[in-house]
Amino acid sequence: MLQHLVYKIKSTGPITVAEYMKEVLTNPVKGYYVHRDMLGEKGDFITSPEISQIFGELLGIWFISEWMATGKSATFQLVELGPGRGTLAGDILRVFSQLGSVLKKCDISIHLVEVSQKLSEIQALTLTEEKVPLERDAGSPVYMKSVTKSGIPISWYRDLQDVPKEHSFYVAHEFFDVLPVHKFQKTPQGWREVLIDIDPQVSDKLRFVLAPCATPAEAFIQHDETRDHVEVCPEAGVIIQELSQRIALTGGAALIADYGHDGTKTDTFRGFCGHKLHDVLIAPGTADLTADVDFSFLRRMAQGTVASLGPIKQQTFLKNMGIDVRLKILLDKSTEPSLRQQLLQGYDMLMNPKKMGERFNFFALLPHQRLHARSHELNANQSKPSPSPVAGFSELTWQ
Repeated sequence: MLQHLVYKIKSTGPITVAEYMKEVLTNPVKGYYVHRDMLGEKGDFITSPEISQIFGELLGIWFISEWMATGKSATFQLVELGPGRGTLAGDILRVFSQLGSVLKKCDISIHLVEVSQKLSEIQALTLTEEKVPLERDAGSPVYMKSVTKSGIPISWYRDLQDVPKEHSFYVAHEFFDVLPVHKFQKTPQGWREVLIDIDPQVSDKLRFVLAPCATPAEAFIQHDETRDHVEVCPEAGVIIQELSQRIALTGGAALIADYGHDGTKTDTFRGFCGHKLHDVLIAPGTADLTADVDFSFLRRMAQGTVASLGPIKQQTFLKNMGIDVRLKILLDKSTEPSLRQQLLQGYDMLMNPKKMGERFNFFALLPHQRLHARSHELNANQSKPSPSPVAGFSELTWQ
């Protein structure tokens, strides 16, 4: 990968951080995500669904709650962007099975958007009965098809654009943080993009440099930006616009959970290897690259097509979703000390402000009408409709 990048820079000059991330993570031959399983204890990082089953279960409840709040449509496409090992989808599907009586008249299907051949194979092992041969068609937008263990049709796509435009609920967990970002530094001459070049002293070492003049991605920076260093992710903007148009057109909702901030942070570009921070320019292709999601940018990109909620801290969202109630039920059921300890450790990892509790945020896109109560729900004391609460983003009363 390093040789490839050095050759590229020698041929065409310094490259943007976005181009660097794209090559390092998704290059078809040597990309970090394309041919390896990087998740879990043996990998380079671990995600919430891998830590505790409760995380995915509560997200499953969120989707059912939103499906009910918006009128229980006859079809329900669950679309996951970047599904990892399929653990999250598996936990959500278990909730769907347990609440089968609620969903029994609904036509459910699962749609996974995944670029990695290796991860799509792991997802298939997690979610389908291996006995069922997968239908594979490399040339088609649906490159794999099967049926989940509970009998629900499941399809794989490389691009969100290819997923059928039907009534859908979208989930993106730790998906936006690996999309390529452009980095900009404020200088006396105005904004200058941070580029990656070869170190003139060492022929196989990379370094950061500033572009000598303005570059196209600068168009994404707000005119009233007060920070002196900014990261922008045009690809995230494109995906948010696509999700927003789909939700406005066919209903449904999107739930996004990720590292991030609301337009306040500056330099968040970093690498992870073996669960430790790793220099982003050293040994490209051997470590995960990530940058915090700027939720203020996502909100702006929705451009009022849909309503947005959040970002709110993971700790608050999960508490509102009833994580304490669910934990108590599981602890009461389990007699095995090791399992109880695992549940408590998982809870601490998800909720502790020093661990994931405040580092992760939840953000939702919903149709405008979802947040406005229907006129017949008005009572004599109300002059205007009060929005019906959205699970997770406001406290639910458990009965």
